[in-house]
Amino acid sequence: MRIETYTQVQQLYQTKKIAKTDRAAKGSFSDQLQISNMGKDIQTAKQAVANTPDIREDMTAPIKSAIQSGNYQVSEESLAAKLFQKYNEMR
Repeated sequence: MRIETYTQVQQLYQTKKIAKTDRAAKGSFSDQLQISNMGKDIQTAKQAVANTPDIREDMTAPIKSAIQSGNYQVSEESLAAKLFQKYNEMR
């Protein structure tokens, strides 16, 4: 292996590094971020979902009070029919 060839190749790479840093130092620019309208809509939807409660109290309160008072009745036939329907949907 010839050492002078290695030195010549090394000099080529060093000049490119210097040129790149000079070019970057001369130009002044700043990073910018632009969010599309769809991105803004998604952010709005995510915020709305985050602000809503996980449980709808207006739907669950009557059932909860009926269970606590002992008046909540479940029809075995309707429960079995719904279970069978869900089973068929999953297959």
